[in-house]
Amino acid sequence: MILNSSSKEYRSDNDEMNDQRLQELVERISLADFGKPFCHQAYFNRRLKTTGGRYHLQSHNIDFNPKVFERYGEPELVNVIKHELCHYHLHLEGKGYQHKDAEFKALLKQTGGSRYVRPLVEQKPQSYHQYQCEKCQTLILRKRRINTQRFVCGKCRGKLIEL
Repeated sequence: MILNSSSKEYRSDNDEMNDQRLQELVERISLADFGKPFCHQAYFNRRLKTTGGRYHLQSHNIDFNPKVFERYGEPELVNVIKHELCHYHLHLEGKGYQHKDAEFKALLKQTGGSRYVRPLVEQKPQSYHQYQCEKCQTLILRKRRINTQRFVCGKCRGKLIEL
């Protein structure tokens, strides 16, 4: 792990990332960008599905989604680490650590962390069921199927046909 303090770049010597290297990376980012030590545990949690990381209020530990590193590499992981460290340091100082708080937004902007993680799950395209009214020719798009024997057009009460 190499830390270039002049441009605050973080890069690893190889592509393998484990809990120990993650812990070291979090500690270095905390000192370099926040000027404060990270004194708790950082680890990967494969059960996280859509979130990049999670700060635990009681234990002060942080767990990270390994998909962030696997999918987007270390630069995106560093952004997520900065985001979670904002929660961590602000909470320990008794300041506003939630996403809605101005102190959190200001610290996140100052350190260059990301507000949201890039998508981690494949988003399948929405498929719609198309219906058309026999009377007024209104086109109706629905995510779920409807019973055309039971339901009618909302405009003219005409019969619906599935396209």
